[in-house]
Formats: sequence, structure tokens, C-alpha cells
Amino acid sequence: MATSKDLPPFDVGFGSIFVQNQFRTKPQHPPSTIDLTGKVALITGANTGLGYEASKQMLALRLSHLIIAVRNQAKGDAAASKLRALHPKAKIEVMIVDMSKYSSVQEFAQRVDNQLPRLDIAILNAGVIKLKYTTEPSTGHEQILQVNYLSTIFLAILLLPILKRKSPPGTPGRLTIVNAALALTAPLPKAVGHKSIIATLDDPKNFTPNADKNYNMSKVLAQMFAYKLSEYVSADDVIVNLVCPGYVKGTELSRDVSIILRPMLALFSAIAARTVRDGASTYLDAALVKGKESHCSFLMSWKVSPFNSFLYTPEGKDAADQLFDETMKELEFANVRGILESMRSATA
Repeated sequence: MATSKDLPPFDVGFGSIFVQNQFRTKPQHPPSTIDLTGKVALITGANTGLGYEASKQMLALRLSHLIIAVRNQAKGDAAASKLRALHPKAKIEVMIVDMSKYSSVQEFAQRVDNQLPRLDIAILNAGVIKLKYTTEPSTGHEQILQVNYLSTIFLAILLLPILKRKSPPGTPGRLTIVNAALALTAPLPKAVGHKSIIATLDDPKNFTPNADKNYNMSKVLAQMFAYKLSEYVSADDVIVNLVCPGYVKGTELSRDVSIILRPMLALFSAIAARTVRDGASTYLDAALVKGKESHCSFLMSWKVSPFNSFLYTPEGKDAADQLFDETMKELEFANVRGILESMRSATA
């Protein structure tokens, strides 16, 4: 089966893609015969919404050990308590990670490495939408860019060697990063003037009040990184994929939406949105059902789908190269290039 790189780009507009994804695609829940006994999984942002529902669905498939990775201990404990009541035989623990801070991401990855003798599955679900331009004080980056792209990719890279080492021999680890079909609407990110792509996106002049452009751009950056990641990571070691859960009601992603817009959003959700149960099933499909054909690909409608169309152009491929180099420079304090090189050399 073809990967996203091998597929032709979409030849229809986003409206057609949205209708097909939301209304004409039947949800595909994982088979109940999948048995996760003995396996260990971590899910970021698992105290609510899609992350919580995915946790519940994986525990129903007899997952032995779940790590709820959240930034708030009390909320994590509350979610863990509810899940323990449903699945008393499973080991469920809470670990703290603040995805806006590099130091917290590093500490979390180190804790995972030190404390877990095994890790089979990681689902990076945490993300934000901000309606006002806000910077993260510890890095100086705009927060949507920081959380949805920079810190998420940072954590993904740190987890790669852990998943490779701590999955059973002969079985690749699984790393699923939550993405969005809205990435398909984002324009080619370009550096303006003497700035880098990242610096251009950090510029408050490029932030729109409704945040759609910025959120969508953060998701397309992840697609660009996945495009490059296949050069370093073998599907025999870790299967990495991006997944779109579709438009889903009952999540907290839009909690910052203004009071004026909430009634309109509620009406649109009632008409068009998926249930949380169906949305979370896309996570399980990506992390448990899809195989090596999904490596470094974008999954939508429960199947491998094309990336943003500009990634199939020379200009788009050049931008992906540039973004990759900028990301490596941004994260060089943690030797992420060395980590990726070690993954490549180990499989060469």
C-alpha cells in the first residue's frame, strides 16, 4: 500500500475533502480481538476529550499499563481515578509534562526512559488553539507554534530511541502524532526577508485573531517534518504516523472560543461533528491497526491520505528541507540531530 509520499495530491477543494471525511466515511473501530495484554502506552493530554476516550478504548482492549501524560496533577489524578474504576486490573499512572516548556518535555522523556522497562505505544495528542497572540516566556515562541509543532516534534524525537529499545524484539514501537485535515488548507510556509520560517511564524504581524491560520500552519509543519523523518527512521524500528480525528464534538480544543461564537459553533457541531468515540477510534486505528504502509504518512478517514499538496512540488520539498534544518538548530541543545542520526545509522 502506498505511503502519503507516494500518493498523488488531492485534486479537489477542502470543502469536498471535509464532506467526504465527515459525512461519507464510515467509522472503523478496531477489532475487539486486538489484545494489548502486557503492553505499555502513553497518551499526552489524556485527562479529557479525545485523549481520555482513546485511553478508555485501549484499556477495553486489555492494555496492561497506561501513562496519562498531563500538565495538571489534579486533573490527571481525576481522570486516572475514573479509568481505574472501569479497569481495575490495569496499571494506570499519571506523569506530568508541560508541552509549552522544553525543560518539562526533556524531564518527562527522561522519566519515561528511567522508569518504564517497556514502552510499546505513544500517542501525542496534546495541542492548543489560542485566539490571542501569546508567547511562551521560556522560549519566546508563539504558543501555538511552540506546543503544536516545536515541543511535539521535540518529544517525538526524544521518544524514538526509547520506543525502539523498549518494544519487544522484532516488533516496531508505535508513535502517533495527532494532526488535522485543516493542515491541507495551509499555504506554503515561507521565510520573509532575512527571517527563518520559524521566526516568520513567530512574528505577531502574521497572527490572525481567529487563530485558524496559525493552528492550521502548526499542523502542516508537522506534515513537513514527517516528510523528512522517513529519511532517518525505519518502520522496522518505530512506525511513526500522523492522524486526523476529524471534526469532533465534546473536546476542549475550542475552549477559548468567544461567547459570541459559541452558539454558532455548537450548531455546526450538532450538524457536522463526530462523536468523541468515533474520533478517538482514529487514534487506535493509527497506533494499533495500520502497519508499515502508514510510516511517516498522514491518516485521514481511517486510511493513508496525501499530505498538503505543496509538499509534492519542488518548492514545497525545499521548504521541508529548510524547516527540518531550522528545527534541528532550534533543538540542538538536546542533540536531536544526533538522535535522528543514531536511528538512521542503527538501521543502515
